[in-house]
Amino acid sequence: MSTEPTAAPGGEPAEDLTVIRVDQFFPHPPAKVWRALTEPELLVQWQMQGAEDFRLEVGHRYRLTSVPRPNTKFSGVVDVQVLAYDIERMLSVRWADADPANPADWTITWTLEHEGRGTRLFLVHEGFDPDDPAQLMARRIMDGGWRSHVLRSLGHTLERLR
Repeated sequence: MSTEPTAAPGGEPAEDLTVIRVDQFFPHPPAKVWRALTEPELLVQWQMQGAEDFRLEVGHRYRLTSVPRPNTKFSGVVDVQVLAYDIERMLSVRWADADPANPADWTITWTLEHEGRGTRLFLVHEGFDPDDPAQLMARRIMDGGWRSHVLRSLGHTLERLR
């Protein structure tokens, strides 16, 4: 199956169901946003439980916990691995459900771009299976969560950070 979006009615590209893309402007310099993305004592303020075990080291593994969501087959436990980083520019991690019965295996990449007096933060969450109804439900829930909850919490963390 091709994951390339096809044209929707009206000639607009169809939505790519394998990925979530979000961009958010923060009125803070990239160095400050980077700190919130990579310092464990700041991560715990806006990410799931377990973020305190994060280390900025390729290959480092840790575990996040949240509320299980049976309708998406999510066990509530995410095994995370740091895949790559470029200081103050990019961080990429792998998220896999700890339950081997759930095929969730995603890559989350944060990219920071200096913009005016702040930072444009891009999030790409990829690896959803568009042929799996539970994965599509997970994508829908996570898309809303990234936009309405997680990035808002990150913004509050940045506001408190001096």
